[in-house]
Amino acid sequence: MARITLDHIRHAYGANPVSESDYALREVDHEWNDGGAYALLGPSGCGKTTLLNIISGLLQPSHGRILFDGRDVTELSTQARNIAQVFQFPVVYDTMTVYDNLAFPLRNRHVPEAEVDRRVREMLEIIDLSGMAKRKAQRLTADQKQKISLGRGLVRNDVNAILFDEPLTVIDPHMKWVLRSQLKRLHKQFGFTMVYVTHDQTEALTFADKVVVMYEGQIVQIGTPAELFEKPRHTFVGYFIGSPGMNVMPARISGNRVSIGSESIELDNAPRIGGDERIELGIRPEFIRFAREGLKVKINRIEDIGRRKIVRAEFEGRPIAIVASEDVEIPAEPRIVFDPARINVYADSWRVGEEA
Repeated sequence: MARITLDHIRHAYGANPVSESDYALREVDHEWNDGGAYALLGPSGCGKTTLLNIISGLLQPSHGRILFDGRDVTELSTQARNIAQVFQFPVVYDTMTVYDNLAFPLRNRHVPEAEVDRRVREMLEIIDLSGMAKRKAQRLTADQKQKISLGRGLVRNDVNAILFDEPLTVIDPHMKWVLRSQLKRLHKQFGFTMVYVTHDQTEALTFADKVVVMYEGQIVQIGTPAELFEKPRHTFVGYFIGSPGMNVMPARISGNRVSIGSESIELDNAPRIGGDERIELGIRPEFIRFAREGLKVKINRIEDIGRRKIVRAEFEGRPIAIVASEDVEIPAEPRIVFDPARINVYADSWRVGEEA
C-alpha cells in the first residue's frame, strides 16, 4: 500500500486559468497515511471525482505533484501507479464468466493458478456470487455486475491503493450496507489504502476512518465522523453532515456573549473577532433542549420519526430544528436552551475560537 501525498495540487479544465473560480480543484496540500481508509464527500461538482482521477492517473493536474511513498508519480499512467479503480457504473468483461472476470487481473500478473483459484473463490464468497461463478457476466443484473467490479479491485493484494468512484449507486439499499461492512472488514484485514468518493454522508461516515469533505473545489475539513459532527470547521460541513443539519444563524459577538436578533447567549469561550467578518452561530439540533426558562420559539410542526422527534420551529424570525427524544413533552409556550459547550462561532463561514 502507499502513503499518498498531494503536493499543492490544482486543476483547471480550461486553458489559462486566472482566478480561483477557473479551477475545478483548488489547491490541495495533504498527506494521506499508508493503509488509511478515506472518503471524499461532497455534492455533485465539488471536485471529488477530479481529485480521485488525479490520484489514479486518469487526469494530470494543472499544477502540483502527487507522490506515492515519496516517489513522484505525477507523470505516470494508472497502470504504472499500480492502482485499482472501481467506477460508478460496472465495468466487466461480458463474454467472460464471473470467475474469469475476477481471475483476469491476477492471471495478467502471472499469479500461480492455485493462488488465483484460492483468491477468486474467497472473493466470490465475499461478494455473494459463488453460485454464479460459471455464468457469463452479460446475463447478470447491474448490481451483480458491480459486485464483480468491486471484487476485481479487491482480489489483488499488490496494489498501492484502491479507488472507488460512487461504486454503490446501482446496488440495492440492503446490499449497500452489506458491501460497506465487507469493505471495512477487508480494509482491517489487509490494510489497503482506500479512497472512496460519495455524495452520501451515510456511506462516507460508515466506511472511512477519515472523511474528506469537499465544497466548491476545495477541501474544507478532514476529520473523523465525530469531529465533523461536533466541531464542523466550515458552515457547509455543519449543513451537509447530520440529518437535520446544523442550525446556522446570523449573530453578533460582544465580549463573552453572542446575540441573535434580540436574544443573547453567554459563551464558555468567546472568540476574538475583527470588525468586518460575517458572524454566524452554529448549533446542532441534538444540542438544543426544551426548558422552563430560556429562549422563546414558535413551533411550526413536529416530525415523529420513532425514537425521536424533529421539531421545526422559528427563532427570532429564522427557522430552527430541534431534536428531542420520543418521551419529551413539547410545552404549549416553548422555550429552549443551547448547550454552551456545543456552540460553534463562524467568521465568513470558517469556525473561530478554541481548536478552530
